[in-house]
Amino acid sequence: MEEGIVSEVVVSMNVALDGVIEAPEMWSFQFWSDELSASAHEELVGSDALLLGRLNYEAFAAFWPIATNEPGIADRMNSLPKYVASTTLEEPLGWSNSTLIRGDVAEEVAKLKQEPGKNILVFSADLARTLTEHDLVDEYRIRLAPAVAGSGKRLFAEGGDAKTMRLVGTRTFATGVVGLTYRSAESDQ
Repeated sequence: MEEGIVSEVVVSMNVALDGVIEAPEMWSFQFWSDELSASAHEELVGSDALLLGRLNYEAFAAFWPIATNEPGIADRMNSLPKYVASTTLEEPLGWSNSTLIRGDVAEEVAKLKQEPGKNILVFSADLARTLTEHDLVDEYRIRLAPAVAGSGKRLFAEGGDAKTMRLVGTRTFATGVVGLTYRSAESDQ
């Protein structure tokens, strides 16, 4: 990790207009483009690690080591250190640079944030919810797709604590996707 800069936790999600994040292959992949691919590559280059829940980790571990359709992205996904929060995995799958987090996830992520480095990217919804509950997320990067999913899991759980966010960036993509970057007001204090 890069020396001198404390790491930040960044949640990166595809979100439908109705707030759904579940099963993005059903509603967001049709809007993927070279422009979005370049943006995803920039995001990965600006990161030092991935933080994943078990389900995303298993899916990514099956896909990225053999992926050929995203030049640059696959190489970066495979080379980054990966931290996997799981109570059921006994050991990491064969995906390179993977480390299991079995204990208190919030406590372990708080320790990771104190290490020098760039961003720690989170792609897992349940994990993002847990980190949000513990005020460990510094930034949310939302790719809002021009689609309504109809039903499914949302990024923020109903009944959670109210959070204030500050918009720090927007980007409109030719396919109609809007990139929204929010900083947690708590992380800026």
